[in-house]
Parts: sequence; structure tokens; C-alpha cells
Amino acid sequence: MPRVRVKICGITNLADAKLAVDLGADALGFNFYEKSVRNISPADAYKIIRALPEKIEAAGVFVNWSPEAVIALARAVDLDTVQLHGDEPPATARAAAKFFKVTRAFRVGKDFRLASLGPFQSSVRAFLFDAAKSGEYGGTGHRTDWTIARRAAKTHRIILAGGLTPENVAEAILYVRPHTVDVASGIESRPGKKDRAKLRQFFAEVSRANAQL
Repeated sequence: MPRVRVKICGITNLADAKLAVDLGADALGFNFYEKSVRNISPADAYKIIRALPEKIEAAGVFVNWSPEAVIALARAVDLDTVQLHGDEPPATARAAAKFFKVTRAFRVGKDFRLASLGPFQSSVRAFLFDAAKSGEYGGTGHRTDWTIARRAAKTHRIILAGGLTPENVAEAILYVRPHTVDVASGIESRPGKKDRAKLRQFFAEVSRANAQL
């Protein structure tokens, strides 16, 4: 199995971005959801993205924006990937996919049906599985249903998010076998500020799990 990739989400400052890259991050996430505690302005995101090595994927997190607005901002800040993290219909994914890689996020609880992925299959590059919590669009620190994620990962490119920490990420990788693990709150000292020790430990645990795959 190929190495499981790492995406560090909720980046709000250049220092955290650089450390994540130095430790081996494959992708960084910038949250443009206005109500998120990790919200970043397009101007600040652009400054950070400009300073990143070309190999690092820059992903923008959007919640229920129009396709036109998503595409315009993604172009303006030079994103590689658009992450649709709300209740966007397949049409939004199709529109964005004409210009960018698209990730469609789903809030996965025990009643989640894998058939929900079907309408997006032709236009998205990956499906992100986040925890289901009423009224929330991610970043809750709650754990996703790993059993459902494991089933999905057998036939789909799955990005596993929701409640990952340095303490459980190795277990998650070995059980779910996702394409990518995505973490925000599990490695923070406060919302929007990464904890350097937790970040280092997270990458060390990912490496340990990858060595066992």
C-alpha cells in the first residue's frame, strides 16, 4: 500500500505552515468558513501559500459558497484543491472540478450511507470523512466512524479527519487504510495555533504506522 499522506488543516500563520512542511506535510488546509475559529482571510492565506514549496498542496475549505465564489477565491489565492465542506450539491463540485481538484467532505455518523458518494464520484478527487455533530461543519474534535471509513477506503480515495490526535492516528491508519489523514484541533495549543510538540509527535506516529503498512 502507498504511504498515507498528511494534511494539516486550519493553518492561520506562516510559522505553523513552515513547521508542518518541514515535518513532512503533503498538504495544508486554509479555512474560509466565516464561522470557523480557524478562519483565515484570503489575503493572509495568499501570503502563506506564496511562501510554500510548489510540491505542497494548498487546499481551501468552503462551506455552502456558490460555485462562482469558490472558483474566484481559489484562483485569487492560488489554491490547488477546493474542499467543499458544507451541503454543496454535485453541481458545485462539477463546476469547481473544471479548474481545480475537488474534495467533497461528508459528516459521517452510524446512519451514513456510502451511496451518498455516488453523485459526486465523477467530479471529485477524494472524499473527506469528518465527524457528524449537529449544527457543525467540522473542526469539532469528535471522532469519525472508523468502521464506515474503512469500508469506503476499500473502493474510494478517503481522507480521514475528525478527532485524530498523536495518540490515535497510528491506530486509525492501520485500521482504516485511508489515502490521507487530516488533522486540525488534535495538534493545537489553542484554535488556529499548532502545538509544536504535538505536531512532531503526530508525524512520528504517522511514520510508524506507514512503516507497518
